[in-house]
Parts: sequence; C-alpha cells; structure tokens
Amino acid sequence: MSFVNEKLLKYIDELQPRCQGELGSLQSQAYAEGLPIISNDVVKLLEFILKVKRPKRILEIGTAVGFSSMLMLSCLNEETQITTIDRYPYMIEHAKENYKKFGVEDKINFIVGQANEVLEKLVEENKKYDFVFMDAAKGQYINFLPYVLSLTEKNGIIMADDVLQNGTVANKREEIPHRQKTIYDRLNEFLYSITHDNRLSTTILTVGDGVALMQKVVD
Repeated sequence: MSFVNEKLLKYIDELQPRCQGELGSLQSQAYAEGLPIISNDVVKLLEFILKVKRPKRILEIGTAVGFSSMLMLSCLNEETQITTIDRYPYMIEHAKENYKKFGVEDKINFIVGQANEVLEKLVEENKKYDFVFMDAAKGQYINFLPYVLSLTEKNGIIMADDVLQNGTVANKREEIPHRQKTIYDRLNEFLYSITHDNRLSTTILTVGDGVALMQKVVD
C-alpha cells in the first residue's frame, strides 16, 4: 500500500522553495492564473536532471508561456541550445513576450507549427538532442514517440510530463467517460510502448501528474 497521500504531497510541495527572481514571479503568476506550466515538484525534478545530465542540445515539445524553456536555460551554461515547439497563438504571443522580457529571445530557437510536422522536418534534417522534454497534448505523445526516438542521441534523456492523468490511466476502460476514451487509450499505449521498448530504460514517477523518464540506451 502506498504511503503517499494528499497531506504528504502538500508537505513536500511547501517544503521545496519556488524559483527566485523574475522566473519565480512568472511561476507564481502562472499558478495564480491557472496557466499550463509545470508544477513545482516537476520544476525541482527537471532542475535536478539537468544539473546531473548537463545537456548541450535540448528539444522541448510544448512551449506554453515559455517558463520551462527559460527554467532549463537558467540551469545550464551559455553553450546550451534550446529548441521549443508550439502552435497555439495565445501561448506563442505570451512566450515571445516573456522571452523578450527576460532577454533570452536570441538564446531559444522558437519554432511555430504543428509538432508532428516540425518533428518530421527535424528528423529529415538529422537533428540530434541529448535531452527532450515533452509537455504538449498528452494524447499525441504516442504519435510523437517515433520522431523523438529518432531525434534523441544514444544515452540521451526523454522526459514526458502529465502521463498519469490524475490516476485515470489505471482505471478500467469502461469506467472512462466516452469523451476521454481517446486520450485514455493513447496514453496507455504510450506508457506500454515506453516500458516495453528495448531501446529505452524507463521509469514512471508519481511526481506532479506523473512523469515518465526514459534513457535511450540503444540507437
């Protein structure tokens, strides 16, 4: 039986400080306004992985308001190259505003477009990344996966956020409302694929709304 409960999760969340300075202000503002940025426990996990891995080339799928890409940039040195993808006008506008405000618009390669189309083009260009962060439409993760595997170099890390959908992925299919069955099916297919692919070493963590961590161990 799991010892994790809401009281303990709240304790851990309050124990871990939020970001500092302007990034912290953006984090607090986004939480207050309900904007789709990563939870604080995922922030801490992402910071930890980046500081251990020290990636040079990062691909982010799902820019939102630009918080995660700026967080990643703040953890690493000037040599780090970050490419991020989004297609929603609201997010694009706010991300560009934030990049300009923080003076990082020249340090982040922001690609506007449908993720599948952009990923396919990056594969055709033979791009390679040593860290990939997936935080876009969860029902599309299974469609992104073949491209992401091609784009990730050997020993590279892939991190996918929000993979447990508040625990509903573990429910029986007949318990899922009809309108949610597609994302349920696709996320379960994604989770099965990443845990049964011999190219990957995978662990799934109950951090935030579920984080899948994968290392590509075979090209």
